[in-house]
Amino acid sequence: MRDYAEKALSYLDRREVQYGDVRLLDSRERNVSTKNGLMGSVSSDETQGLGIRVLIQGCWGFASTDNLSPQSLEQTARRAMQIARASALAKKSDIVLVPEPKTEANWSSPFQIDPFSTSVEDNLDLLLRADKEMRSVEGITLAEGAVHFRRSHEIFLSTEGSVIEQTRVVTGGGIAAHCFAGDEIQKRSYPNSFGGQYQLKGYELINEIRLVENARRIAEEAVALQRADLCPQGKRTVILDGSQVGLQIHESIGHPIELDRVLGMEANYAGMSFLTLEKLRNLRYGSDIVNVVADARLEHGPGLGTFAFDDEGVAAQCTDIIRNGQFTGYLTSRETAAAIGENRSNGAMRADGWNRIPLIRMTNVSLLPGKGTLDELIASTDDGIYMETNRSWSIDDRRYHFQFGCELGWEIKNGKKVRMLKNPSYSGITTEFWNSCDAICGPEAWTLWGTPNCGKGQPSQTMGTGHGASPSRFRNVTVGIAYAS
Repeated sequence: MRDYAEKALSYLDRREVQYGDVRLLDSRERNVSTKNGLMGSVSSDETQGLGIRVLIQGCWGFASTDNLSPQSLEQTARRAMQIARASALAKKSDIVLVPEPKTEANWSSPFQIDPFSTSVEDNLDLLLRADKEMRSVEGITLAEGAVHFRRSHEIFLSTEGSVIEQTRVVTGGGIAAHCFAGDEIQKRSYPNSFGGQYQLKGYELINEIRLVENARRIAEEAVALQRADLCPQGKRTVILDGSQVGLQIHESIGHPIELDRVLGMEANYAGMSFLTLEKLRNLRYGSDIVNVVADARLEHGPGLGTFAFDDEGVAAQCTDIIRNGQFTGYLTSRETAAAIGENRSNGAMRADGWNRIPLIRMTNVSLLPGKGTLDELIASTDDGIYMETNRSWSIDDRRYHFQFGCELGWEIKNGKKVRMLKNPSYSGITTEFWNSCDAICGPEAWTLWGTPNCGKGQPSQTMGTGHGASPSRFRNVTVGIAYAS
């Protein structure tokens, strides 16, 4: 495969090209799902192709192909250069890249069990056993389950001499139970909503999350929600489970810190950001206990935002985003780092395929743990509501005003959960919300959650991101009912 990338790079005119890189990607995916005791779908996809990015006259050009013949590679290189020249006719200013050292590396993400070594029949058997457990609970009208596997092998070459090979293996899976009664649907998902849990692991992740063992419990909760009281409304103390904190991070911290949104380079898909440049190191983003990092390094954990090098050949790094409540950093590329006077990109450029140009994407944007367990946090709460598992979300195009709905709530009185609540929601303003955080559970409650479906860009790109979080408490939050009964 490397020969194809080297051939493509050789077709760039070094007299004209200020910078160029080639990404050759070979990937394989498998998706297996079940629904109400039957196979839902089974699909297997493989793709191989190459993208070429060049900088000419201060402007980008990009072209791609899945035809790796010498003639096609030459045509693709010429097309990328033509696009850059055409873009230069309308430029407002020249693009400048911060320097990056030449790198030669070969890296593979660790795993214990190759997910593709398991058979489709075994995948279906597992999901159908979980399905049977869910449907054995009276009142369940729909049971669903799915697993997803992906292996990607990427070769990156640049005109600066970098040669990087990376292989990443991703596994994900989850189940969901639905209860339809009257005119109301209640749902419980495990271990998270919108597909479950995803990590940079092998099939061992599916063993770890124990879908069959948790199936009956989540089905019983879905049925019980039909009889539960509606969530009370008003200003309340709220405790969010770790997965919901993860989504809160994604929407109200992760997207606003993407520097291309801040600079107006990305606006059509989900808007820009309230974190304008003058707020850097001047904004009180959260309370003193709120510490958030963007960390792509393997030592942070097996997140969907974990890698050795981004798609500009920049090494994985840990960047402080919020330190003791103070806003301290953006996610950057070589281009945007130069635009704000930084000396180096912090390595956040990624593309979801060979036919897409890299964009600034979240790595693992995580809330660092505090102290104590969830039980201890609940015991120290006199009056509040504990919310689990996201059901819906809405946030404005500057990532400032939001509302989230959860699948299940528990009312807390005198340090104990006293009754189940249905259709809980909460809303707020990003900085006010994070400043209201007064407790974060410790490392024993911290999980690196995977978000496999983050969309950005035109043409759209769907990327996996990671968010480490522990259950956390927030004071004086506006609580309401997400769905009227």
